[in-house]
Amino acid sequence: MSSSTLSIRLNTRTKAKLDALAKVSRRSKSFLAAEAIEAFVAAESWQLGEIEAGMQDLDANRTVDHGEVRQWLQSWGSKRERKAPR
Repeated sequence: MSSSTLSIRLNTRTKAKLDALAKVSRRSKSFLAAEAIEAFVAAESWQLGEIEAGMQDLDANRTVDHGEVRQWLQSWGSKRERKAPR
């Protein structure tokens, strides 16, 4: 996998924490920053994809009635637990 350089600005408190973390973990600041950015990008990409899929479901009228969901949730743990609404 190829890589490229990116310069960023950090506030002094965050930079100090990164310095300390790098020292304790025996990893470079660049390694830790790259790992953090990769995790952030993956999480944000997933979340935005799920939001977009939800918006498409709404546009296509693929929804579940709020009252049905509420009744299902209220049945959790009871002897007559309902099946999840579809």
